[in-house]
Amino acid sequence: MKSVMKSGCWLICLFVLAVPFPARPDGPGQPPNILLIVSEDNGPELGSYGDPYARTPHLDRLAAAGVRFENAFVPYSVCSPSRAALLTGLHPTQNGQIGLATHKFAMYRKDTPNIATLLESAGYQTGLIGKLHVNPESAFPFDFRAIPRSNFNRKHTVRDYAEAASRFFGKAGDRPFFLSVNYPDAHLPFLRQANGRPEQPLSANDVKPMPWVGVDSARIREQVANYYNCLERLDEGVGLLLSELDKTGLSENTIVFYFSDHGAQFPRGKGTVYEGGLRVPLIIRWPGQAKAGTVRTELVSTIDILPTVLKAVGVTPPAPLPGWALQPLLTGESPSAWRRYLFGFTTGAFPRACFVQHSIRDERYKLISNPRPRTENLDAGTYLDEDHPNFVVSGATGDEQSTSSAFVKKALERWSRPPLYELYDLENDPEEWTNLADDPEHAEERLRLVEELKAWQREIRDPFLVQEHVDAFVSEQLANRDLGYRSRDDFRWSYLEAFPVWRAMDHGQKAVSSPPPR
Repeated sequence: MKSVMKSGCWLICLFVLAVPFPARPDGPGQPPNILLIVSEDNGPELGSYGDPYARTPHLDRLAAAGVRFENAFVPYSVCSPSRAALLTGLHPTQNGQIGLATHKFAMYRKDTPNIATLLESAGYQTGLIGKLHVNPESAFPFDFRAIPRSNFNRKHTVRDYAEAASRFFGKAGDRPFFLSVNYPDAHLPFLRQANGRPEQPLSANDVKPMPWVGVDSARIREQVANYYNCLERLDEGVGLLLSELDKTGLSENTIVFYFSDHGAQFPRGKGTVYEGGLRVPLIIRWPGQAKAGTVRTELVSTIDILPTVLKAVGVTPPAPLPGWALQPLLTGESPSAWRRYLFGFTTGAFPRACFVQHSIRDERYKLISNPRPRTENLDAGTYLDEDHPNFVVSGATGDEQSTSSAFVKKALERWSRPPLYELYDLENDPEEWTNLADDPEHAEERLRLVEELKAWQREIRDPFLVQEHVDAFVSEQLANRDLGYRSRDDFRWSYLEAFPVWRAMDHGQKAVSSPPPR
């Protein structure tokens, strides 16, 4: 990696096309306002998605008034990379945010075009309520900020978020607005109640773990119950926020997006490339445009949000984006062409959880690629190893794992030291218990997905396509498991210099992929 840095550092300037982009063209009518509602660490455990334990009436009404996406995913199931991806419209290895901002992972360039800069140049008043959690924060020059921290202790109430939104609406004046509201629920700690909410919380006897967790106990059920209590508190906050929007009289000209940054923090969820980590709820309400009550089953991603917003407001990005504008799905069309594959990625997000994986899925099959097979998956250890320094309370103890089914035990062992490839038939095995990668009857599917994954990595110039880059990245992570770098102001991960150089070299591929013309 160091030799690459020395030979080509001058090419780093080619990574981002920082060309000017046109402002929104004038046209009839007021351009739409944009409201992003983002929750933390939850999958589609909502009433509108059929969850039996969810108490989410406000989000369910939002789904009834808009479009609900049954198969929505994030490209990385940890906060900072997921948020950077949706804000820039780029995959994590394209923008550089491949780990947690609190652990000094960052985007390659602070001048990477993003939703704040693009809409600000189109005349929008921009605002952010709640955390950003992407480095560098200076890359996102929002006009308005409130409650800028994570608020995991829930000191700020859901009403505080609504009141902050009300202040922002008042400041926007006659300008169209973009506002992102980011709630702390349902991130750990799973608080049974916060500020007296919810009034009647669920308890362990009221719930069961999500099917993909695979481990059950009274202790885990208590965590699950409080996870649902977090979701009920979130739902109340969404109701208060939408009420404030209604008071402005602007609801009919506001596109409302609701989604989570990734799945729940339970075993085989957050941090992984399993469905429990990557699959999220996505609801879009667009009065007069989106067909109310529609459910779409196409494969969609949160990297589609920026292309959708830009198309809605008439802004052309400075370079093609890999996502797809969702307008045809919102209006009830049956597009002649739609993506066949979706991709996931993880590095584990920080040194004590390090493990590099890619995933690719189509409508039925899912392949997971582990470029360092049979080595210890430290991310799995945060859920399964009580001696891990970052073992989470929502993980499964050894005693709890010992009572699980034989196929679950086998799947947990596989997760702890994965093979080179995993292959799952999501139609018959939606929880990804049975690995078919070595099944001769599925050899053709495995080969197809392996080839498609590598082709995609070449197309987006993914540095982790090169084994040398994987090994160098992991070695640096493992050498820093004491986390001492967190107290060093001058510390910078070496990939931030090395990867842009490699990406800027001529590999015979375009810098980003874009959908074919419809």
